[in-house]
Amino acid sequence: MFDKSTRVLVVDDMATMRKLVMKVCADLGFTDVQEAADGEKAWSIINNDPKPIGLVISDWNMPHLTGLDLLKRVRADKRYAGTPFLLVTAEAESSQVTDAVKAGVDNYIVKPFTAATLTEKLEAIHKKRGGAAAA
Repeated sequence: MFDKSTRVLVVDDMATMRKLVMKVCADLGFTDVQEAADGEKAWSIINNDPKPIGLVISDWNMPHLTGLDLLKRVRADKRYAGTPFLLVTAEAESSQVTDAVKAGVDNYIVKPFTAATLTEKLEAIHKKRGGAAAA
């Protein structure tokens, strides 16, 4: 699993969903979990905060900047291109999954999900990346 000091950014326009994901992250031992209510706010945190984000868990459907567009922005910037990224979606349409994979998502999870499922997805991302978390 990721180092517990990995800085996690949880992005969702629904406060209850952010709190749920943040609680799971805290239960997993993460000690630095940030939150953003939409993709634009998330990008501002990623782009302007001196301490790098080591993992992004983002909802897909949000106002201002979708999770997919946030992912594309992160992947297009060489400073953040390697940041692990998990997309959360309410829809499991194959075209959406294909779009996310093409954009470079590490994994995705379909709502509703359990803490165990989120944990499994994070472990899969960590394993896929060779067991090394971003700074």
